[in-house]
Amino acid sequence: MGMRGVLFYAFLAVFIDPCRGTLMNCEEVRKVFQMKEIGPVKSIPETPRTGSDLQVCLSKNLTCCTKKMEERYQVAARRDIQNLLQMSSSSLKFLISRNVAAFQETVDSLVHQAENHTHAVLLQTYRDLASPAAAPIGEFFTDVALFVLGSELSLEEASHRFFNALFPLVYERLVEPGLSRLSLPYAECVRVACRDLAPYGGAPSRLAAHISRASLPGRVFLQALHLGVEVINTTDHIQLSRECRRGLLRMSYCPHCQGLTASKPCMGYCLNVVRGCLASLAEVDAHWREFVRSLEMLSTRMHGAQDLEQVLLGVHELVRDAVAHAQMNAPRLSAQVHRVCGHPSRQPEQVSSVQHGGAGQDSLPLKGMVRDAEDTLSNRRKEFISSLRLHRAFYGGLADQLCVSELASGDGLACWNGADVGKSYTLRVVGNGIKAQAENPEVKVKEADPVISQVIDKLKHVNQLLQGKSIPKLGTLDQIETGSGDGYSGECDDEDGCWGSGNGAAKRRRIVTI
Repeated sequence: MGMRGVLFYAFLAVFIDPCRGTLMNCEEVRKVFQMKEIGPVKSIPETPRTGSDLQVCLSKNLTCCTKKMEERYQVAARRDIQNLLQMSSSSLKFLISRNVAAFQETVDSLVHQAENHTHAVLLQTYRDLASPAAAPIGEFFTDVALFVLGSELSLEEASHRFFNALFPLVYERLVEPGLSRLSLPYAECVRVACRDLAPYGGAPSRLAAHISRASLPGRVFLQALHLGVEVINTTDHIQLSRECRRGLLRMSYCPHCQGLTASKPCMGYCLNVVRGCLASLAEVDAHWREFVRSLEMLSTRMHGAQDLEQVLLGVHELVRDAVAHAQMNAPRLSAQVHRVCGHPSRQPEQVSSVQHGGAGQDSLPLKGMVRDAEDTLSNRRKEFISSLRLHRAFYGGLADQLCVSELASGDGLACWNGADVGKSYTLRVVGNGIKAQAENPEVKVKEADPVISQVIDKLKHVNQLLQGKSIPKLGTLDQIETGSGDGYSGECDDEDGCWGSGNGAAKRRRIVTI
């Protein structure tokens, strides 16, 4: 039997009359009631009484419970199971939340690095252009960071806004370099004219398309992680049915009424009660497993044109080439600007030392963090997926885990079978899930929890997005990104010119919000 079994029966001998099988006093019940902070101890009778007013903890013997105590016990049983649910999911929830924060930090660091590269390249190639271009560059990369992390701003517009702001600087220093700066009204006219003049060719639309295409999988990945936290929060606070609450009361606290405060339920009994209470959560299992698989599948596809790190760290080359394109077309641009804005109006008091090509001795103060070579988005995703895989069966085994680890009596120990201690539990033990509860002798389950059903629908939706499957009215990830709809062939690359041409009239991208 073991030492615990001996101590348990010694306890029974003290508080229960071995000849009559009745409770002798309620002192131990009072102590536990107070220790667990279940309610005021004044509601506990001094001596056992008949329990004719009880609704759940019925017994042929005398009892230490009153109707008010029974109500308090039911609240305590519900609190206990919800605390256990939160404890069980805490490591999973922390894993996802911590990695959401880590991904955001890595993206911030990556965007700062891309911004610094762009500063550095302009400094090396067009030294006089680099310093005044710092503000537009900073604003553009701020927009990029917001977009990558889920903002609904238009990256197409942000890209054109950046190149438009850059054009007056390019014009006065490279297209028509003079001894003084352009006047503010003339510089504004040049900026406004930029979009129609297309001085950079297709670079603005191409830049937006590159970043959009590389960002969309990461945006969906991050949004999916936020949904994962939402799923856990929802299941942690599941609304327990009346049948479930009564079942938990009968399993956990009804033995207290008979003075059996140290007893635990038999394993089979515990499984029936908890599987009945968490039947809706078991329905999440298949979709949660698919969620973990889908995250892994998307992660493996995030390379090449969909590798955000590679694309962002290549932005500086596209900006440099765009400025070079404008410089090569200086005669055409100069004539076009003259037609639109007239001849340059300059500020004679400001003298410019225009230098083209070659890096000067000066250097720009580059802002941002120094990134660890191992601290890449790809490495973070791999580590996260590896850890998340350990939790893929979380919902399928949740009820069993609670009974085995926390609630039920161990093998060989005396256990509570719903009516008495010391006898085994002989009723049929049902499986997990809603359908299996039709034969549950302890908890009647009529239907799935509607809140959990909504969570399952969200998981189904995000799983389709993660897998790149077509979604009604939206299409696949690629179609959503390019705005091409059902007719998208998937055979388009940058060289085909499918990202729009120099007039900047490419379609505005549609981003899905989970």
